[in-house]
Amino acid sequence: MSRMGDVLAGFHAAWEFESDSVLIRYERGLRTPKLFSVLGERRIPLAAIAGVTLEPGRRGTVVLRIEPRAGADPLTEAAAGQLQEASDPYRLVLPAERETLAEYYRDELRARMTESGPAAERFLVAAPAVPLSFKAYDAKASFDGRTVHFRWSWTGASSAKWKAGDQSFPVSGLNGVEWRSPEVFEGHLRLFRGEEAPMQADQDPGAVVFGLGYGSVHESLPFAAAVLAAVRSRGAPAVVPAAAVPRQDGRRRDPADVADRIRHLGELHRAGLVTDEEFSVKKAELLAEL
Repeated sequence: MSRMGDVLAGFHAAWEFESDSVLIRYERGLRTPKLFSVLGERRIPLAAIAGVTLEPGRRGTVVLRIEPRAGADPLTEAAAGQLQEASDPYRLVLPAERETLAEYYRDELRARMTESGPAAERFLVAAPAVPLSFKAYDAKASFDGRTVHFRWSWTGASSAKWKAGDQSFPVSGLNGVEWRSPEVFEGHLRLFRGEEAPMQADQDPGAVVFGLGYGSVHESLPFAAAVLAAVRSRGAPAVVPAAAVPRQDGRRRDPADVADRIRHLGELHRAGLVTDEEFSVKKAELLAEL
């Protein structure tokens, strides 16, 4: 930038503008999105930026946002568009009276962006640091940078997972990662090991299931991003989007597993995360699998 080291402070974050990058420092506090607190700070090279926008926000604010290049950031690649607006790490919310200053930095960023193809050939933004771990509904997941470990929970894991035993997956044997947000029903993290057709996440020894109070975004998404970055660094395929994963709804399932899923569905319904209609439809689908 023409004024290197300038800082633009907004709600929950401050952007420091350097000649070749933007350093985003996230606040820590009760009102700050937990994902921001976990990320701490991130350096975004100008080569990782596809665009910059400035738009009116809510309640007397404006929003300055960086649009990352496809394939440049393991976090956004793993998220696959599932992050809620408030948890978008590329949004800087500012008081409306700072709009003129925000316009200046928007124009400066646009002027310095490098012309490149739509997708990056490698990750340009650093992945979350390892080791990482989180507690899912049916397991504890951990990653040390080389191997992903799933240790099943005796209260949540399906009989199929218990029969398979605790799992360890070296990065060298993985070719993809799928993260389905815990903020939707049937959220999970799945590891792809080959060309096999994926089964239900609660039956797949290569997947852990999220749930009410388990696998929260600020814990599971950085985990998925770190695994994805490690997989990509050895030339494996990119993350498989959740919407592209086929389902095998024709298989019959263990009655005990169906009962567990209905109980979990009921917890989400009582918490207001699933509507009455969604609860009835999904319960019927589960019962049909018996």
